[in-house]
Amino acid sequence: MRLFAAVSPPAEQQDELGRAVDRLSRLPGADDLRWTARPGWHFTLAFMGEVDEDLLPDLQARLARAAHRTAPFPLRLHRGGHFGRRALWVGAAGDLDEMRLLAERADAAARRAGVPMDEHRRYQAHLTVARARADRDLRPFAAALDTFEGTRWEVSELALVRSRLPVAGVSGERPRYETVGSWPLGGAEHGPGPG
Repeated sequence: MRLFAAVSPPAEQQDELGRAVDRLSRLPGADDLRWTARPGWHFTLAFMGEVDEDLLPDLQARLARAAHRTAPFPLRLHRGGHFGRRALWVGAAGDLDEMRLLAERADAAARRAGVPMDEHRRYQAHLTVARARADRDLRPFAAALDTFEGTRWEVSELALVRSRLPVAGVSGERPRYETVGSWPLGGAEHGPGPG
């Protein structure tokens, strides 16, 4: 199964971002972009790719420990940017050091569970809001996000998410995400999730 570790903005913050993205989708050239679905908005911490189901129990136990060792931290959606001419994203502000630490712990948990991970690189918090079908100048869209500031929330959970890719050739089909397990960050005030 195709998996990644993530944190997701709460519904209120997704609504704030949704209003900003709605304005972007009216800009010239917006029809050339594939806009990501709001229910799937997340910050990927560690992308694992295809993971053998036999590794899942150990992976979940290691992610639970990583979550327990990480304190809840404040975050907000903040401004925007682009990766080359293909991906438009919204960034984050808040305790980014704690978020990077959680990303490193999730990556290490996957490696120790036997998941073959890509080469480790410095974590950059971003939430993808659109992808270009072909090379496209995304600077006007990123500039329109330049003043975007969401309200603060406290990240209190680490999730392991399964990604189901769209069916090839089906118009409008998007990836679907299913939470396989979730764990409270150390000191968070809610019970453990499945897994």
